[in-house]
Amino acid sequence: MSALEVGTVVAERDVHLTRESLVRYAGASGDFNPIHYRDDVAVAMGLPGVLAHGMLTMGLAVETLVGWLGDSGRILEYGVRFPKPVIVDPAEGATVHVVASVGAVDDDTARIDLKVTHGETAVLGRAQVRVRLV
Repeated sequence: MSALEVGTVVAERDVHLTRESLVRYAGASGDFNPIHYRDDVAVAMGLPGVLAHGMLTMGLAVETLVGWLGDSGRILEYGVRFPKPVIVDPAEGATVHVVASVGAVDDDTARIDLKVTHGETAVLGRAQVRVRLV
């Protein structure tokens, strides 16, 4: 891996989620909360619609780094905040955009900052990943 500079974008991608994506994730994770697949329940809970699972959003965001790292075992720490949910439209789904850039570098590790948005809305906050460089 070449020398890293703060601000350098190391990975970027769009991930399209559908209601089917949410059902598949529910099956894999065991999180069958109906706000993730039923509009009537989501609305009754005061939500604008069906939400993507926060952990699904978190997972797809960090997975963006794996190609650049070459080995997911180099991820040492990962943390996020959840300021806004991803609303998944029944017909159009939702596209999440992830930009990974270098936030800080020391001798053996780097902090990678993830900017994760749905449209103009930030859906993860303080999304930071500490990675081992060597």
